[in-house]
Amino acid sequence: MNSNDLKIFEAAATLGSFTKAAEATFTVQSNVTARIKNLEDEFGAELFRRVSRKVVLTEAGETLLQYAKKIGRLLDDAKSDIQSAEKIGGTIRIGCIETTMALKVPEIIKGFAELYPNVELEFQSSMLSVLIQDVISYKLDAAFVAAPINIPGLQQLVVRDEQLVIIAGGDVTKLSVLLKEEPLKIVVFGQGCFFRARLETWLGSKGVLRYKSTVLNSIEGIINFVEAGLGISILPAEVVNQYYGNRKIKTFPITNELAKMTTLLVYRNDELPSKALKAFLDQYR
Repeated sequence: MNSNDLKIFEAAATLGSFTKAAEATFTVQSNVTARIKNLEDEFGAELFRRVSRKVVLTEAGETLLQYAKKIGRLLDDAKSDIQSAEKIGGTIRIGCIETTMALKVPEIIKGFAELYPNVELEFQSSMLSVLIQDVISYKLDAAFVAAPINIPGLQQLVVRDEQLVIIAGGDVTKLSVLLKEEPLKIVVFGQGCFFRARLETWLGSKGVLRYKSTVLNSIEGIINFVEAGLGISILPAEVVNQYYGNRKIKTFPITNELAKMTTLLVYRNDELPSKALKAFLDQYR
């Protein structure tokens, strides 16, 4: 077995096809079949089973896939560290929630790039559950997420605490009056979003159980809809004040523990981080 066998195996597992795996790894299907057979002989287990016109992983295959991803990441890190023995280089894949992606990432990239110009930062935004799974499955090296997080295999660093506020259209004078509307209209991200979950929890604490949701996929969209009087939402006060202070919206404080949002940086604790990732993590220690 060599590392290329695992790359071919991972391609077949991801694409669900030996033919597509051959195309992706620039080889022929017969070679893919032979490499998979060699792996199955070495591990003494069937790794794939055929379902209709595709192949799917067996339980043994699922286990090997996790190790294959881990080995691939370790080899990439080793290559990067060896080739840049006197300087820190390589690529770090970072996940983040929407507010971090839209408003904080440029600041993060600028500061880190000045210190480590040979490190490439790749960012992607998603919902909390997806970010966590992507870190666990080695698709991401680390992710900025909202607390609380208590998942075996993940280490966490506290990045910052922020205060959340309710935002409403500029003509709203009393939030208590607005909450009596039937149904109340809210403007939120999709299911799985931290801000949506926090807003719905806050509404529940106020006895508001019926509301009509408008789902958007960007902060700018939420601000536009709230400004137009199409509903209320919830965002960090700093984000609203710093980036949208000139918009016709009003903010209303939340007076209980639901007002606090703690941002964490989570990463796997089952391996030594690469030099590049360690440098990134050290910014928040």
